[in-house]
Amino acid sequence: MKIALMMENSQAGKNAAVLNELNAVASEKGYPVFNVGMSDENDHHLTYVHLGIMASILINSKAVDFIITGCGTGQGAMMSLNLHPGVVCGYCIDPTDAFLFAQINNGNALALAYAKGFGWAGELNVRYIFEKAFSGEKGQGYPVERKAPQVANAAILSEVKAAVNKDNYLDTLRSIDSELLKTAVSGGRFQECFFENCQEPEIAEYVRQVLA
Repeated sequence: MKIALMMENSQAGKNAAVLNELNAVASEKGYPVFNVGMSDENDHHLTYVHLGIMASILINSKAVDFIITGCGTGQGAMMSLNLHPGVVCGYCIDPTDAFLFAQINNGNALALAYAKGFGWAGELNVRYIFEKAFSGEKGQGYPVERKAPQVANAAILSEVKAAVNKDNYLDTLRSIDSELLKTAVSGGRFQECFFENCQEPEIAEYVRQVLA
């Protein structure tokens, strides 16, 4: 599983600490982590709106399998990611949220609150969230006797989202403000992750055109 961590301007100062906890969990499982957002306050400037675009491109191109993101409250990042086709982002403030999201909703992104409630031992809470997000087999239901309807509902939700987002994915990208899109894909670490792992050549070509 390839995991992308992306953080925006308001919480960029916590990137190193969050990346450290994510790497500690992911390395034990052999999962590569790509730090594609802001690494500090002086890095390429991103807002949670940009994070949604970035997540959308990485997921739909199959460059990564899972996104860890967030903002001050986590709400803006979650809403931004869920705007886009193919991205199913949950809101996570504690390890139980991460476990239940993995078992019941089986999505591909988590938005964390990096300011609200992030106090003493906040980094431990983040590590335990990652442990629960990436432990065991996903989609097993909770409680286990509810697995069948929960799996069915998750599939139905994906079908409804696909129906609502009817356009070709490239048409979706083309409909986004060009400067907003260009800012989202201009980060060096994002480009490295995307171009090295993208499995959809048409998406890669369009991103190259945006950057040209």
